[in-house]
Amino acid sequence: MRTLRIAAAVEAFSLVVLLINVFTIHAEPITSLGGPAHGMAYLVAIAMTWAVPAAAGTGARWLALIPGIGAMLALRSIGGALESTGPSGSAPVREARSPSENRTRS
Repeated sequence: MRTLRIAAAVEAFSLVVLLINVFTIHAEPITSLGGPAHGMAYLVAIAMTWAVPAAAGTGARWLALIPGIGAMLALRSIGGALESTGPSGSAPVREARSPSENRTRS
């Protein structure tokens, strides 16, 4: 998940830098460095989203394919799935109670 978060941030930041460059000064060094960085972050974000088991049932894998903001959308979708199921993708663990605690709460 950490790699996915980093890739999502780099993807979004590099897209903003590239768009600002295109609409303002259009400096060739920024394009030469920003383009490949954005492309690599995009590919890493897609790969990491497909590697997260919690992404399978949420549609996050398909959201990651959206250029520019897909990784952020996928993270949001996966985050909601993890909150409802727990960090390992399984159902949340409930604390075991002794029989005396069960009787007092009934």
